[in-house]
Amino acid sequence: MKKVLIVFAHPEPTSLNHQLVETAVHVLQQDGHEVLLSDLYSMGWKAVFDEQDFPLRAHPQRLSFIEESGHSYAVGRQAPDIAAEQQKVLAADALILQFPLWWFGMPAILKGWIDRVWARGLAYGYEGAGNRYRYGDGAFKGKRALVSVTVGGPAVDYSPRGINGPLEQLLFPITHGTLFYPGMDVLPVHAVYGAAQLSAQGAEVAKAQWAARLERIFDDTPTPFRRQNGGDYPDGHVLAPDIASGRSGLLAHVADQGALAPMKPAGT
Repeated sequence: MKKVLIVFAHPEPTSLNHQLVETAVHVLQQDGHEVLLSDLYSMGWKAVFDEQDFPLRAHPQRLSFIEESGHSYAVGRQAPDIAAEQQKVLAADALILQFPLWWFGMPAILKGWIDRVWARGLAYGYEGAGNRYRYGDGAFKGKRALVSVTVGGPAVDYSPRGINGPLEQLLFPITHGTLFYPGMDVLPVHAVYGAAQLSAQGAEVAKAQWAARLERIFDDTPTPFRRQNGGDYPDGHVLAPDIASGRSGLLAHVADQGALAPMKPAGT
């Protein structure tokens, strides 16, 4: 049995996002896994990262988020809601982020969950070693991560030459940054396109496809992001000249370009 943490952000209980969460809970439990749940809206999650998150300040005169985050985590004096969510993440074998695509990214409440829970010493600055353990290494190494997103627009808008850009590239800051940076093995994004106009039958198809995807959560091949300490970055910062020669930008940091090809959209 493995533990799966689902963190989701949608304020409407009847939404497709909530239905996908219910599907996930059912499928994962049926497969013998334990499900941990963080429904951010129903929890009344505090999204703003501010001085209230540091009950015992190291430097009361001036607020440095990096220093205070590291200090609070090191001495075990974080805000209780932050500490509780960190324990869920540490206990989980896999993390699922479920959310609607709002302005090409995650809802603010979910971004606030990341801002507050991804503390220094845990998600970055691991073991006090600066940037030594990142992009494939770190406290979350060995855990799996899966982004499941509902998209209002049609799949064609997110195709390789679509007007909005490929979804995997739009979500690169989340998959490669938020999740791979602290060491998680990140699976290709799961998307339901045209969610705003989805019929009842379309929603059932989407849930069935999501259920099938969840059956493989511990078997599917992760996106082959290049690991910082895998030899592709000799100085820990820039790709070696012979790696991805002639390419730059986001996709240069993916070993297999085909891994970011758009998946078949749910409902088709």
